[in-house]
Amino acid sequence: MPYKHILYKRWNIALPIWSLLSPLIGLFILMLAGSTDNTFFSLVMAVSLISIVLSAVHHAEVVAHRVGEPYGTLILALAITVIEVSLIVSLMLSEGAEGSTLARDTVFAAIMILLTGIIGLCLLVGGYRYKEQVFIKQGTNAALITLSAITILTLVLPNYTTTTPGPVYSNSQLLFVAIISLVLYGGFVSVQTGRHRDYFLPENEAESHSAPPSNLTTTISMLFLLISLALVVLLSKKLSPAIESMVVSMGAPKSLVGIIIAAVILLPEGLAALRAARRNRLQTSLNLALGSALASIGLTIPAVAIVTVFAGFSVTLGIDTKSTLLLILSLFTISISFNAGRTNILQGVVLLVIMATYLFTTIVP
Repeated sequence: MPYKHILYKRWNIALPIWSLLSPLIGLFILMLAGSTDNTFFSLVMAVSLISIVLSAVHHAEVVAHRVGEPYGTLILALAITVIEVSLIVSLMLSEGAEGSTLARDTVFAAIMILLTGIIGLCLLVGGYRYKEQVFIKQGTNAALITLSAITILTLVLPNYTTTTPGPVYSNSQLLFVAIISLVLYGGFVSVQTGRHRDYFLPENEAESHSAPPSNLTTTISMLFLLISLALVVLLSKKLSPAIESMVVSMGAPKSLVGIIIAAVILLPEGLAALRAARRNRLQTSLNLALGSALASIGLTIPAVAIVTVFAGFSVTLGIDTKSTLLLILSLFTISISFNAGRTNILQGVVLLVIMATYLFTTIVP
């Protein structure tokens, strides 16, 4: 797409101006956040946050187009997850014992949003536009097998161990689970990018016939992608008190705050996955959603384990019975939906119903 601005004419930087200005404006707003605290400024931060999310999606697509699949989706998943881990760890260190359930709640919310919300919306939109969409079963099955194992071992098994009372791992168990989480995620990434890379390539990859962006454009997009993702997390953290007061005034439990923050952090991936589904590139959407779910839990748990052991406080990983049921239902439904290699609108509706149930039972437990 030719651009008319001076950056394109002089340096061949093929990026829209708004995608570069949004993060810079957001950075300026973030600098003012410490000295200004009112409802209007919170609204300004929220608008800025949305524009930065859109900018992050655009830069992620530029980078993905340059490096190709599945590396493009892997870069976005890893970038968001690393920043998500940084946010969780910083909040845990600041809250101490009070933040013992923060990692569990955030990771579980991210997984449910990705599995039922984002994938469900992609299947709904794709099924509405194209009736049926195809993908490569081997790649999706590899992701689901790994995700099923890692979620059960980290979020469900702590409820049944007896070394320490409650849904808590002992330090040795926590370190063991951290190691196997890294092994499972590392194994998946090696399969995705190496031995079976073709399992994760879109079948209609020839559709991307446009010329890839230049090295300079790609480098700038990568830089602004990282800046945008960092700003999404920092602005979300600044907005969390306002969101928390709003949730409390509604009479809803505080756990809803974690869901809202997780949803905001996952917005770039969600929008990128949705845009891919609208272009009939469901494989890219699944790479994003399932890869992000694996990265979220596969990198967060080891980081939390290290912080917990060295900081000397316990962390609660086991989810309750209701959450366990919803997690197993989500994994079971997706496994059946992806068994045929084709998807339709009904599967998207079912997943979105599970997502709505998760949200409703969080607000009305």
